[in-house]
Amino acid sequence: MNDNTKNIISEAIETHKKMTTEFEASGIKTITTIVEAIINTLEKNGTIYICGNGGSAADAQHIAGEFVGRFSRERKALAAVALSTDTSILTSVANDYTFENIFVRQVEALTRDGDILWALSTSGSSANVIAAAKSAKEKNALIIAFTGKKNSVLEKIADICFCADNKSTARSQEIHQLAYHIICDLVEQHFAVHKTGNKN
Repeated sequence: MNDNTKNIISEAIETHKKMTTEFEASGIKTITTIVEAIINTLEKNGTIYICGNGGSAADAQHIAGEFVGRFSRERKALAAVALSTDTSILTSVANDYTFENIFVRQVEALTRDGDILWALSTSGSSANVIAAAKSAKEKNALIIAFTGKKNSVLEKIADICFCADNKSTARSQEIHQLAYHIICDLVEQHFAVHKTGNKN
């Protein structure tokens, strides 16, 4: 292993450490607020809709899988839908309209007052995610944003924003994953305790 390779690895690890420290220092309140909002929506029979592009699309599907399946405890299935999964909708809308409409058409069809749109965009400016967030807001859905740039367009639209600020998309997404794993764990704990009446 040459020095350049070592430096690349070390730099990635050090950046990750720095970002987790920042998360611990300033992000806990935001995560707590997100958890409370999701629990409130699910308890009122609302649905969590999640969208993003590329790696964020994978994150959207990951989150939905944790809610509908389970994170680590037995409890009831929780209503969550990743808007990046239906290839017939995605391709027909992109073909008949534009790629910018792939999420907004689903938001128009599916979201109701009191639902949540969880929008992931490391740039905070993805046109299709922004369009979906604006539409969901008009339908009185709560907007949760995960971004990687401070003061982004998406952050300004969102009701709650968790920003893992970094010039590297990969580093931001790593912190996003840590954050949403914590969120899934805490939401699941609430519903598992509600089901069993204890914390075991």
